[in-house]
Amino acid sequence: MLAKIGLDGHDRGVKVVARTLRDAGMEVIYTGLHRSPEQVVEAAVQEDVDVLGVSLLSGAHMPIFTKIFALVDALPERPRFAIVAGGVMPDEDADELVRMGVASVLGQDTTPETIVATIRHLATGQPARW
Repeated sequence: MLAKIGLDGHDRGVKVVARTLRDAGMEVIYTGLHRSPEQVVEAAVQEDVDVLGVSLLSGAHMPIFTKIFALVDALPERPRFAIVAGGVMPDEDADELVRMGVASVLGQDTTPETIVATIRHLATGQPARW
């Protein structure tokens, strides 16, 4: 599942990623623009996804991922999906995102081949880092 959270209205990149993953044979659900963290986590649980990719350009990645992980922590059962951060984020925030629980940070310069390989690896059931 790929998602855009908040007021970020730039979705060209996430649509390119969705097409790349589909072309690689993966089933992809794109939630669309302007979703809330609550909507995205609920959809990921309902759809029983393997990987939840959140694409951000707005600069609000730290509070958004903090909210996502608070929602995940509040679920009655720990979901099995890995959470991936994508888009434009300062390099210095990547380590903090990983400490928070993000399984991988795929920035704007990540190659399509690396995106596909990363998502394939995470979708094979590797335990998500919480």
